[in-house]
Amino acid sequence: MTQVIDFTTLPADLYVEALPQHVAVIMDGNGRWATQRGMPRIAGHRQGAKTVKDLLRCCKDWGIGALTVYAFSTENWRRPMEEVSFLMRLFDRLLRRELAEMQREGVRIHFLGDLSPLPERLRELMAEAMALTRQNQRVQFNVAVNYGGRQELVMATRHIAQQVACGALSLEQVDEETLSRALLTYPMADPDLLIRTSGEQRLSNFLPWQLAYTELYFTDLLWPEFDRAAFHQALHWYQSRQRRFGGLATPPIAQGF
Repeated sequence: MTQVIDFTTLPADLYVEALPQHVAVIMDGNGRWATQRGMPRIAGHRQGAKTVKDLLRCCKDWGIGALTVYAFSTENWRRPMEEVSFLMRLFDRLLRRELAEMQREGVRIHFLGDLSPLPERLRELMAEAMALTRQNQRVQFNVAVNYGGRQELVMATRHIAQQVACGALSLEQVDEETLSRALLTYPMADPDLLIRTSGEQRLSNFLPWQLAYTELYFTDLLWPEFDRAAFHQALHWYQSRQRRFGGLATPPIAQGF
């Protein structure tokens, strides 16, 4: 990604050289946010979509190259049909309404997951969005829809097994890099920072391979409440971390902590 940073909005206590280049988010708490306010759960999803838009623009402005959001898991089909149908319509409306703006702002959009069960028109819109924005370089926006991490690993394993069976790969050639190349996120770098809202502290089948060495940040804020100030706090926390990757202790990511 071409890094263009808006220094007029970047908080003074964040170090450009120490920002994560890939942030992943589990957007939890939309329904609870709405229920607490006496509104239907779908109102929380509407507000949550606005939060995603602002966070994406924030990543673009602050020079964070990639944002991956967990929009709909393979397990979310178990929710009430009314809510699932609304989410499908919301994806459709957001793509129709926001695609031109994302194109103007240099956003490259990519969808992760098994898209085959989605409504046909929605799949067409997703394909159109990926094709239209493929050359954009300001920020990569990955949307995980009907995504499950274990299912992704099974798919990757089957792909590698087929290559071995047909002689394209030997068993000795199968290593971590081989598996990484077979994942839906290839060739993107793994996330540096994962944020999960609403107080839950689990991965919920989200990017289990890719998050092996990711810094995990949990907040009690519900997703619609997660604004730029909350993102700033998460990034400030990230810069205080020591990323050892199994090695010896190193200074914090940003000096001065």
